[in-house]
Amino acid sequence: MPECKNCGTFVTADYARVFTPQGVDEPRVCPECEDKIRDGADVREARSPRGN
Repeated sequence: MPECKNCGTFVTADYARVFTPQGVDEPRVCPECEDKIRDGADVREARSPRGN
């Protein structure tokens, strides 16, 4: 079962397949990580807030 590496929330296999590189099963951030985005190999705060 894939999980977000940032918050530990369950993500679907389809989400992991689309948003991770081939061979990686768990994304660095997910839709539940408010105001977090991937930046290269890191996760950082978004520069502008996400819409609620």
